[in-house]
Amino acid sequence: MAKRDYYEVLGVDKNASEEEIKKAYRKIAIKYHPDRNPGDKEAEEKFKEAAEAYDVLHDAQKRQQYDQFGFNGPAGAGGFGGFGGEGFSMDDIFSMFGDVFGGRGGFGGFSGFGGGGYRQPAQHRGSDLRLKVKLSLQEVATGVTKKFKVKKDITCPHCHGTGAESGSGSETCPTCHGSGVEIRTQQSIFGMMQTQTVCHTCGGEGKVIKNKCHECGGTGVVKGEEVVEISIPAGVAEGMVVNVPNKGNAGRHNGIPGNIQVFISEEPNDTFVRDGNDLIYNLLLDFPTAALGGNVEIPTIDGSKVKIKIDPGTQPGKTLRLRGKGLPEVKGYGSGTGDVVVNISVYVPKTLSRDEKETLEGLQQSDNFKGDSSTKKSIFEKFKNYFS
Repeated sequence: MAKRDYYEVLGVDKNASEEEIKKAYRKIAIKYHPDRNPGDKEAEEKFKEAAEAYDVLHDAQKRQQYDQFGFNGPAGAGGFGGFGGEGFSMDDIFSMFGDVFGGRGGFGGFSGFGGGGYRQPAQHRGSDLRLKVKLSLQEVATGVTKKFKVKKDITCPHCHGTGAESGSGSETCPTCHGSGVEIRTQQSIFGMMQTQTVCHTCGGEGKVIKNKCHECGGTGVVKGEEVVEISIPAGVAEGMVVNVPNKGNAGRHNGIPGNIQVFISEEPNDTFVRDGNDLIYNLLLDFPTAALGGNVEIPTIDGSKVKIKIDPGTQPGKTLRLRGKGLPEVKGYGSGTGDVVVNISVYVPKTLSRDEKETLEGLQQSDNFKGDSSTKKSIFEKFKNYFS
């Protein structure tokens, strides 16, 4: 199915509140829920499509990046989305958005459309971790791979994540009989009502451990650390978040690992000022070169230098562009590369020798050294246009 705009999928305005987004998603989830559409692949795809849209739009950070960059934002390894293409199952959706479905995802929480519910045993998801990384402008230009020693929940090495002592295993939960949910039926003024909640005994797993592991206490996870290698693409900017899937805290009982969210910060640069994908370089010319013209060398972000020609009579405030010498677009946003913008100013010496002073006093009377009103206006307009 062709990818649709997330706001269109949920049928909400771009200024919709978080509560409006949640209500819209809940309505669509009810309509296309697997319990109401058994075996209907089209309904299943629409259900996943709505879950993907909700995953982005209910999260303020993801929503901001989606509004700015569209589907290819850096919130995922290759952008947003992926319920259909990156291994997300229906059970993952229910475990992530259980608050919307009123439990494990069945219809009991919606006044009983049916008694079945989506009853696959729960799979716990580990929590996400956050890291902040500071990059130099050179690292932003080329992309970089960083290694971090991360303290986090890891799979228990003693029980290998099962939570049980060797040889003890687990047994079917006596409360929910393996379904992972508890269903209660009660009489109301509207008739018989069903509610469905996560089983309080097994936490939705459908099984209980006979003899808990003495290392992890039956959770399947312990505190530890891991060296994580994170690839950061070229062109990222201050405030962006790079999502690294499945490198966060381990899930209980061999559940789904969480993610690591890497927050980007930039170090100041002594040579360039960043303006989007452009790099601004302030060139200070000596007066003879500005007046007579000549060639000067301009540094670039890769460490090389580019020779540019200065025309005779170059005025302060003039700008030159070195096309394609700036920063690249973040992968997926586009194919362009920014420029180096050379901002020209002219150095005026504070002290002069006697000969220099006499020379300039002689030139002061020349009409060529007297700027008329049009020249002054031209310089002013260049400065105004640059900062507007």
